[in-house]
Amino acid sequence: MQSLPHITLETGPNPRGAVIWLHGLGADGHDFEPIVLQLGLPRDMPLRFIFPHAPAMPVTINGGYVMPAWYDIRRDDLGVEHDEAGIMRSALAIQALIEQQNMKGIDNRRIVLAGFSQGAAMALHLGLRLRERLAGIIALSGYLLLPARLAKEATRAALETPVFMAHGLDDPIVPITLAEAAHDRLARLGVEVAWHTYPMAHQVCPEEVRAIGRWLQEILSSPATSSAST
Repeated sequence: MQSLPHITLETGPNPRGAVIWLHGLGADGHDFEPIVLQLGLPRDMPLRFIFPHAPAMPVTINGGYVMPAWYDIRRDDLGVEHDEAGIMRSALAIQALIEQQNMKGIDNRRIVLAGFSQGAAMALHLGLRLRERLAGIIALSGYLLLPARLAKEATRAALETPVFMAHGLDDPIVPITLAEAAHDRLARLGVEVAWHTYPMAHQVCPEEVRAIGRWLQEILSSPATSSAST
């Protein structure tokens, strides 16, 4: 499979971990580039940030307009009728990015899969189905795809992956009820979820970014990840 085009930023020489960050519908990999400097990461924890661009495709909910998207959205209700074929294609392409980092010497336990909105949905979908657990999953303003299948398809190793979820209390695009349902389903499966809400709409706020930075430092310094091969 051809690699997704992407932007790569490194916070220091010889990165000891990687963060693959998936943008939302209609955006591209440049959308979250500025967040790297805002996370407040220490200089002694060099990381490689990868911001892929989703392929352009017609999006039904937007009148068939062609835009960057990880999968088609067919209805206003994001909790039903998910584009299974599109999700699968994107999952395979994102997994290829993870494998590329493996080939560069960064083990799965030193890789974080992050995303916003559609990207968050993809991060949860793929991250919880991998054969080997990741260092962590960050899902911002997201929801679960094909939720009824998660219990059957999630791997035991992947369910050990810590998850950071955050959502706006006033989000008009992805209702917080979908994120709450995702949180509850993950909790029932035994996933360790750090849950945050903020008085905002469908966006990211500075307080949330600082919390992400602290969480990244915590999980990438934990015994479960620090002993992994790099």
